[in-house]
Parts: sequence; structure tokens; C-alpha cells
Amino acid sequence: MSDNTSHVPVTEWAPLVPELMVSDLAHSLDLYTRVFGFTLHYTRPGFAYLSLGRVQWMLEQAHPDKAWLTGPLERPFGRGINFQMVVPDLDALHARLLAESYPLFAPMTTATYLEGDTPHTQRQVLVQDPDGYLLRFTD
Repeated sequence: MSDNTSHVPVTEWAPLVPELMVSDLAHSLDLYTRVFGFTLHYTRPGFAYLSLGRVQWMLEQAHPDKAWLTGPLERPFGRGINFQMVVPDLDALHARLLAESYPLFAPMTTATYLEGDTPHTQRQVLVQDPDGYLLRFTD
């Protein structure tokens, strides 16, 4: 990952962009782009900036001496958090996951969540990325 080429310019920066430490950046980047459907915007050594619809995402190669590590990285990474992402085409993503025989943490379901008395219904499928981060893709 020594390429600094801008593949697709970012036209508007999101106010919150998760940056995930990963154990194998090349492997994670392959899955995030080829299977999960993210667009690669740019890379620099040990780092990648991606998007999926309006979601913006960063991946960084983990190193034990990284100044921003708050503790040891032990799999599964990101315990206790799931990242919900509204994606442009949930059916296409689901088809790619099935075609790759990618393990589903939870199969495609329809869920209804209440906001006070207002129900919100969405379809969703959950997977773990190669390091165990839990990703909840919704429509």
C-alpha cells in the first residue's frame, strides 16, 4: 500500500469518519472494495480512505507501537460496537456476500425499531470484517 493516487475525489467530508485499525490492510481493503462495495478514494503507506454511499471510512494498518492505541488489539476488534451503514444497494451487497460464501453474522432480515411511538423498518444484514468489526448494512 504505497500508492498515494486519488482514485475518486471526496467532494464533501463527513463530520464523523471511523478509522479502524486492521491486521492486514491489503486483505481488508480487498474485501471492503470488492465484496462490501466501498470506493477507494486514496491511500498512503499503511492507510486507506473509502466510502460507500454517504458513509466515509478509514482503514489503518495496526502496529503495536501506534500512539493512538488505547490498549492491546485482540480479536475480535471493536468488541461492543456495531457500525450501522445505509448502503445504496443492499440486495447487490447481499448477493456479493452470498457469491463469496462470506460468513454472515446475522442473515438478511427485516427489523422494526421504535423511536418513541414511531416505527422505523429496515432490512439489514450483519457481517464481521476480517478483524471482527461488526458491520450492519441496511437499506
